[in-house]
Amino acid sequence: MITPRDDVVARGRRVVLRRKRLSDVAEDYAWRADEELARFDAAPALRMPFQEFARSWEMDMRFSDVPLRNLAIEDEHGRRIGNIMYYNVDRWRKEAEIGISIGQREYWSRGYGSDAVRALVRHLFRTTDLRRLYLHTLDWNVRAQRAFQKAGFRPCGTAYRNGHTFVVMEVRREWLPA
Repeated sequence: MITPRDDVVARGRRVVLRRKRLSDVAEDYAWRADEELARFDAAPALRMPFQEFARSWEMDMRFSDVPLRNLAIEDEHGRRIGNIMYYNVDRWRKEAEIGISIGQREYWSRGYGSDAVRALVRHLFRTTDLRRLYLHTLDWNVRAQRAFQKAGFRPCGTAYRNGHTFVVMEVRREWLPA
């Protein structure tokens, strides 16, 4: 059962999105240094020493708006399973980009990702004036595309970056039930 807590930003059916804690740094480092997880991000695996990463991570958490936009995902038992974030906020166009990573592999293909995305979408459309959320996912990552479609996203284009092809997907406020 999911109990009330003051660090919770949003809730899904099976997940809680909460503010990051300093105790999350080791897991974030391990996930960013993981070759397979980095491949899903179209990025190289992190190579910097842990202490350097931890210093930078802590500065971001203490002195920027990163903690408001980069959230931890917990399952219904309080186990941290990944991260979800929004960024590239454009106040003029009223849109932002989102991203998600499920670091605990045993939670892949079990609905936790789409539940977390639905929870973030609902939260952002209820608490901000954003009208559009979008994302980029690698063209070969069909599992992620299905999860995003379950959360209401629709393909809207293709992008090319650093030799990778991405499917661009979006969800708009007016597409969702009131």
